[in-house]
Amino acid sequence: MDRKKILIIEDDRLVCNFLVFRIKRWGFDVIKAYDGQEGLEKVQEERPDLVLLDLKLPKLPGEEVCREIRKNEETRNIPVIMETGKTSDVDKVIGRVIGADYYLRKPYASRELLDQINKLLGLI
Repeated sequence: MDRKKILIIEDDRLVCNFLVFRIKRWGFDVIKAYDGQEGLEKVQEERPDLVLLDLKLPKLPGEEVCREIRKNEETRNIPVIMETGKTSDVDKVIGRVIGADYYLRKPYASRELLDQINKLLGLI
């Protein structure tokens, strides 16, 4: 079975590197981007199996990245897990409306992230 490829779009390099380390240990290939524009370009170039997307990003906000992924015929079916420090239920609803498949509130347990990755990739 081919290893699944996950794109992490996260501007906090420390958080990004932690996620890369963790997700690689779970057996996935990882690509990273540090801003929304770079992330969107990597979605187009790399065609990841799943995107882990921070909401608050430089150059292009996460909401817009998610909208663009959903608008494109070739990328619209890529699962998107949106992560944010925002805690209101309204933000969670907005995340779903713009096309996120799952909404993680920071801080979150690594197990919750792994469970959602596996679920969205059809591995469980």
